[in-house]
Amino acid sequence: MPLGEATRAWFAISLQTFGGPAGQIAVMQHKLVDEKRWIGQRRFLHALNYCTLLPGPEAQQLAIYTGWLLNGTRGGLIAGGLFVLPGALALLVLSAVYVRFGSTGVVSALFAGVAPAVIAIVLQAVQRIGKRALDHAALVAIAVGAFAALTLFSVPFPVVVLAAGLIGWALGRAFPGFASRASHGDTDDGPPPLISDDALHHELPSKRRSFGILLVGVLLWFAPVAVFATFVSSTDVFVDQGLFFSGAAVVTFGGAYAVLAYVAQQAVYVYGWLAPGEMIRGLALAETTPGPLIMVVQFVAFVGAYRSPGSFDPWVAAVLASLLVTWVTFVPCFLFVLLGAPYVERLRHNRSITAALTGVTAAVVGVIANLAVFFALHTLFDDNREVGAGPLNVDLPVLSSWDPVAFAITGVALAVMFGRGWSPLRTLGLCAALGLGAFAVGLG
Repeated sequence: MPLGEATRAWFAISLQTFGGPAGQIAVMQHKLVDEKRWIGQRRFLHALNYCTLLPGPEAQQLAIYTGWLLNGTRGGLIAGGLFVLPGALALLVLSAVYVRFGSTGVVSALFAGVAPAVIAIVLQAVQRIGKRALDHAALVAIAVGAFAALTLFSVPFPVVVLAAGLIGWALGRAFPGFASRASHGDTDDGPPPLISDDALHHELPSKRRSFGILLVGVLLWFAPVAVFATFVSSTDVFVDQGLFFSGAAVVTFGGAYAVLAYVAQQAVYVYGWLAPGEMIRGLALAETTPGPLIMVVQFVAFVGAYRSPGSFDPWVAAVLASLLVTWVTFVPCFLFVLLGAPYVERLRHNRSITAALTGVTAAVVGVIANLAVFFALHTLFDDNREVGAGPLNVDLPVLSSWDPVAFAITGVALAVMFGRGWSPLRTLGLCAALGLGAFAVGLG
């Protein structure tokens, strides 16, 4: 495949990647399998099955993998880079607009409208993932246990993910049929590809190749953090964000919603980069831009560095932090795919890995439900209180502080998404208009 033609195709795809991973994968399916016929249906799903085993945004990793199949390492780098570039630029601009104008009445009204929509969007994610993933009583128990561990006992997110993986692995060992479930359903072969499977790029796995990719990948991953640690002493925000989001990048099994509860907890309560309601606003902004939803971490970095710039100008600090966090979030995606692609067949048929990831996927349902509770508490009520007794540690709303406008807009968002099947982007637009309307009549 000529690299220039492939690059133009990936750029076109990058401008259409709205609607979360399902929509993004559908765009690639239509463009690469159905329209261009550069890759066959089975080979496309083969790549997708591998990417679901990895931490990080599976749609972007699928772009890297298919780019690698078409044009080798250069193709993978171009496909993965273009997949995130439009969204990164758009969210950088939106983050600046939020910092500059977020306290004005009109912009505050917009966010007052979109925050309830985010609750509905997250609940829809719970419903969709739960419907697909919780097809066994043990998986339902894992999901409920994950929700309780996070919501009632404040168990750290990585511990929940690790425990779910171990439980899934143990269930797979005890019941061999436990892991025998198709990840993406049955499908036909689709239109015959113009490029045969034998003509696609391939490399034999070798220790030398793996070591080289691992060495270069890790150096690129952590080099910017090391530079800030060495030359910037006036603020810790760059190193803190670089290390934290590097760690988050390797535990993002189950998509962005799963890790956002962990990011929100740490960004708000541990590091103080955001106020509680601001995480919801950042997620709303990320929902309106193309590319992976995990791009919301760029908003977290921008706002956090703007408020703790050290000796830097706040705007310079915010932009540098955004670029740093985007780098450490997505460089691991390239590393995981390029390192593991030659071994994909071996990993794909490993029942132990499949069983462990089945357990993680079940826990993700509980993790996302916890995220919905977090957003609801800080959107529908103005005040919350913490209740603790022994290991129990839970946030409860102050019922007298309920926000009737937020409740009403949340009801509308739930009705149009679950009752009418509206897309997240359309729902956000409606709720933003309702927020402005409430402000115009003096209710906001």
